[in-house]
Amino acid sequence: MSDLLASPHEIERRSFQIIGKELGDRVLDPEQEPIIKRVIHTTADFSYADSLVFTNDAIEHGKQAILAGATIVTDTNMALAGISKPGLARFGCQAKCFVADPEAAKMAQENGTTRSVASVNLAAQIEGPLIYAVGNAPTALLRLAQLIEEGAMKPDLIIGVPVGFVNVVESKERILECDVPCIVARGRKGGSNVAAAICNALLYSLTRTE
Repeated sequence: MSDLLASPHEIERRSFQIIGKELGDRVLDPEQEPIIKRVIHTTADFSYADSLVFTNDAIEHGKQAILAGATIVTDTNMALAGISKPGLARFGCQAKCFVADPEAAKMAQENGTTRSVASVNLAAQIEGPLIYAVGNAPTALLRLAQLIEEGAMKPDLIIGVPVGFVNVVESKERILECDVPCIVARGRKGGSNVAAAICNALLYSLTRTE
């Protein structure tokens, strides 16, 4: 088949075959494998096989939250756009991003914080199962940690994969210390595309196999 005529599904299938081949004899945890491979598929970066950390039965908690109709909050509209809308709809879930919300802008100005911090404060008001996916803003992870430590918030799952150089490593290590299920990309790497990929991997794991 000409690559120009290949369907998106076929291209994805072949990509995952290549990923499996390049991982060689490495054995991944069966539950973590679909998430790790989808992040590699998104980034073409095999270092995620080593840097992704899963705590407190994170995958199971994430799946149960989705099955219960979770709200997924992202820290960027890019991550929001990348999450599968059919996948969300199938389970009665919704995805939100408050960073451009006028209320977040108002709260940030009044409190002298970033909009990412204000967005976490808004998300703390959400009732029901909650997954918070951070791909860009370490300040969001730090605020999540504060609210969790204060007992004011306890998401069902935190996806902590911000990318960058300032407070990125520190924020990831801080959230790992919290008593909540987390999927974290240790180190400087991450991004909104990685956050969306992890969300999609969880959704797809409930609907299909790779």
